[in-house]
Order: sequence, then structure tokens, then C-alpha cells
Amino acid sequence: MAWADSVIWWHCYPLGFVDAEREEIDHVEHRLWRLANYLDYLVELGANGLLLAPVFASRTHGYDTLDHYRVDPRLGDEADFADLVAKAGQRGVRMLLDGVFNHVSAEHEIVRRALAGGPGSAAGAWIRWVGEYPRGFEGNLDLVELDLGHPPVQDYVVDVMNHWLDRGADGWRLDAAYSAGPDAWRPIIDRVRAAHPDAWILAEVIHGDYVDFVERSCVDSVTEYELWKATWSSLNDHNLHELAWTLSRHAQFASRFRPLNFIGNHDTTRIATKLTDPRQLPLAHALLMLLPGVPAIYAGDEQGFTGEKTDGPTGDDAVRPPFPEGPDRLAGFGRPVHDLDQHLIHLRRSHPWLAWAGLSVGTVTSEAIAINLDGGHERLTLALNAGDAPVDLAGARGPVHLEPHSWMLA
Repeated sequence: MAWADSVIWWHCYPLGFVDAEREEIDHVEHRLWRLANYLDYLVELGANGLLLAPVFASRTHGYDTLDHYRVDPRLGDEADFADLVAKAGQRGVRMLLDGVFNHVSAEHEIVRRALAGGPGSAAGAWIRWVGEYPRGFEGNLDLVELDLGHPPVQDYVVDVMNHWLDRGADGWRLDAAYSAGPDAWRPIIDRVRAAHPDAWILAEVIHGDYVDFVERSCVDSVTEYELWKATWSSLNDHNLHELAWTLSRHAQFASRFRPLNFIGNHDTTRIATKLTDPRQLPLAHALLMLLPGVPAIYAGDEQGFTGEKTDGPTGDDAVRPPFPEGPDRLAGFGRPVHDLDQHLIHLRRSHPWLAWAGLSVGTVTSEAIAINLDGGHERLTLALNAGDAPVDLAGARGPVHLEPHSWMLA
């Protein structure tokens, strides 16, 4: 997908962003305009994609869908969505929607019909069962799994995906795509591509064989959780050998598809909190922006937001906070991180081949690493020093001198 090679996503969790109610409401609150208020901020940062967590009618947090064809009333209505799409399009901003198709709310009409008919009925075949009981996603009984291998369910998912692509979305993130597996997704993806060949489709895959999933499902990308983990873990442990090993795998992935690179999302502790030494934060952001793949900035990370994900009913609140009505009201303390990301994005825009660059690891120690990036006509080295002493590393175009806790693209 040619346009995806130049996209940089700003990933937002809308229900938290607009400070919506925790549970469904029976009237419409028009709040999507608050997201539209940040489009110029997104562009000024250098991003050109808006990756949205769920925006469809749900029972509580968005991942317990009640109606895939209706905008969540806590956010607005379809006119509000159309306005957001139009304003994004005017600024050249792509939009990716979050498709929660693996499971739905236990109160969804599909589940109600299935329960009324029972496991052996036509309606019952839409969902997965454990004996006589609906199967809850990862043990959550309020999230009932759909049977994505069942043709009528596939028809339904294809129709929903095309419905919103027809209305201006540029692609989909497939939530929990790993659960049903790549073979269940392939017939769905093939049919959506037939109608929308330019749609970019991202699968949430946490672990496993990423290349195999992409090739069997025919999605464009998967979430690069291996690189996410190695980024903060290697910096915290002063063990960049872990990062080097992960980068060898990332190089294999990037030679076959464009992985979605991230250092934070709506399901993870903020990177500024995850790192035990704040001096390492610029190094993590440099890895996000300058490695091959497609970068996604979790909204607020570019401002140095902090927040820890915990267990329990309110465990996501700290990483899904409300934002002020406009970016001019953001606290000024985050400006240094913002300016860093703006600079990093400028570097990436100046070298667009970084999206598909060949990658190899040069010199690596516990606290320093040279990552060689090959664009064919041009070669660069991303060098990191996570230690307290200056280091000199061999780069693609000559020696690279690094001060403590610094990075360089040379």
C-alpha cells in the first residue's frame, strides 16, 4: 500500500479523550468535534494519520460493541463522524478505525438471538460456545466471541467494514485478530479488498509468527509487540543485546511487510512511566520514529504523558485520560518531548526510504548500539548510547561519537 509507507499515525482512544460517560447513554452527546480540534496539532507535529480506538455504540469501554453500524452516542452521531472525516481529508489526514469483530457485548442482538436459539440453531452458530454457555473472550463473560469462520458472520463483518470504508475511512485495525487466527480472516480480507483495494488493514497480534499471520490472512501489517517490549526492557535493564536480538527479527518482518511500530498504546503503561530512567525517553522515541515500519504515536506520548496500566475495572483510566478541548490548553511541561518528536518526524520525512530500509546491527554493548539502515542509494546509522559515559561507534558513513544518554542518525 503506497500511501501507508508515508503515514505516521496518531493513535487516540476517543471515549477517554472526550471524557465520555463510563456506560452507554440513551441520548446523543456531540463530542467528536473535540477530536477535530486536534487535527491541526496532529499535522503540525508531522503526523498524517488518525488511528482511532472504538467509535461504535458499546456498553462501556468500546470493546463491548452493541451496534457496529452506529456511532457511540457518547461521541456523537454519523453526521459528527462525517464532519471529522471531511476535516481530516481536507488536511490530508488518513483515518483508521478499530474493528472489534472478534467479540461483542453479551447484550448485543446477535448474542440475544443466539441464546434464544441455543447452540444447535442457525442463530446460535454465530457465536462460539463452551458447552451450553457462550464463550467469553479471554474469560470475560461480557465479551462473547463471534465465530469468524461461519459464513454469515463473515458476511456481516465484510458489510460493516465496507460500510465505513464507503463513508471515508481509510482502513481498519482488527482488534484481537490473533484469537480467531489468520485463516478465519483471509476470506473476509479478500472480499473487503475487492471493494476497497487501497484500504490498509492492521491486525492486532501480540505474539507468534508475524510473517505467517500476514501472509495467510492477507492483512498489511501487525502490531510489533516484540519491538515494543524490547525497547523499554533493554533500556531499563541496560541490556541492549536484547534489543539487538529483537532487531534481527524485526529486520525479517520489515523485509516482508511494514510492521506497526509503537512504544505505547491504549492497553499499555505509558512509555514515560515504563522507563525507569527518564534520560532514556529520547532513545525510545528515536527507535519508534527511525526504524523500518509504520510508526504510531499514542496520543499524549508526544507530550511526555505518564500513566500506569493496572488490573481492575478502572485499570486503564491512567492511560486513557481526557484531553483538554484544544491543544492550546495542554500543559507546557510536555513541550520538549513534542519538539523531539517533531524533529524525529522531520528526519523520517527527509529519508522516506526508512519505512522499508534494510536493517542490520553493527557494534553492540550492554549500553550502546549501532543500527545500520540501508535504503540502497543511501545508508545511515541510528546510534544509541544508554550509558553514563561517552562512546564512539562505527557508523555506515564513519565514526559516530555519542554523549551519555543520547542518540544520533548519521
